[in-house]
Amino acid sequence: MEGFAHIPVMLEECIDGLKVKDGGVYFDGTVGGGGHSYEILKRSAPSGRLIATDLDDDAINAANKRLSEFDGRFYIYKSDYKNFDEVLNLANVEYLDGAILDFGVSSYQLDCEERGFSYMKPLSPLDMRMDRSSPLTAADIVNGYSQKDLAKILREYGEESFASTIAANVVKAREKKPLTTCGELTEIIESSIPAKFRQNGPCARKSFQALRIAVNGELEGLYECVLGLTRRLKKGGRIAILTFHSLEDRIVKQAFRYLECDCICDKSLPVCVCGKKKEIEIITKKPVTATVKEMAVNSRSKCAKLRIAEKII
Repeated sequence: MEGFAHIPVMLEECIDGLKVKDGGVYFDGTVGGGGHSYEILKRSAPSGRLIATDLDDDAINAANKRLSEFDGRFYIYKSDYKNFDEVLNLANVEYLDGAILDFGVSSYQLDCEERGFSYMKPLSPLDMRMDRSSPLTAADIVNGYSQKDLAKILREYGEESFASTIAANVVKAREKKPLTTCGELTEIIESSIPAKFRQNGPCARKSFQALRIAVNGELEGLYECVLGLTRRLKKGGRIAILTFHSLEDRIVKQAFRYLECDCICDKSLPVCVCGKKKEIEIITKKPVTATVKEMAVNSRSKCAKLRIAEKII
């Protein structure tokens, strides 16, 4: 935990977008090292409150230390942000003035050899768990899933064009011995992709992303979570969501569009019978992206997209 580091992406854009105010109650579902939370607490001083969650013990410890100057104004729970209803009820919070979700993997998690998140760490174990008490690891998937299921994960979660070939080669390799390190898997992935597609550097990123999503169930229930969390906002409250790949962004976009709809009836019906009312105003008609200056100093910001919505009822 000592070396936990996470540079918040688009920090100013996120916090400005939330319109943080004194006395407000805010939710940070992915507290990480506490970067966004720190700014929320600072700008909501002296009486604003923060409820936060994370699954990573190292992140929680780092955030508690980072936010210690605001003692008594924040509460961090070890929980999946998708359990926001349970967490907010425990904290005796009914409605929020703002909420933020940052789906990025921290620099600490990527750099920590024992966490196994990065294809750049060949000796790392195939782990990839955000919550290290969770039973499922990347090694379990790589060595235990069928070729068909493995290819499906790589194709759907990693948008990997060569998913079938990679899966076939993984199965062939594990018949000789189980795959245990990131380096072993990376080597198989690289050898499965035609040379002309390997000219621009390592090709394992998509497959590692896919495995991480599968291990942590990152997309499961995400749509419902965005709907539900937005509905816990007060009128005028805002939600800011940072995504780092197209799958997440697509889900957030679809959820916001549904919440913005005033009626979902079949257009052939003479009158509305669904009762659906417009619930939000989408503040970011197009997702906000990082500035050229930020991308130059923080490469992780290059693929980030920020969407913000405001509750209107």
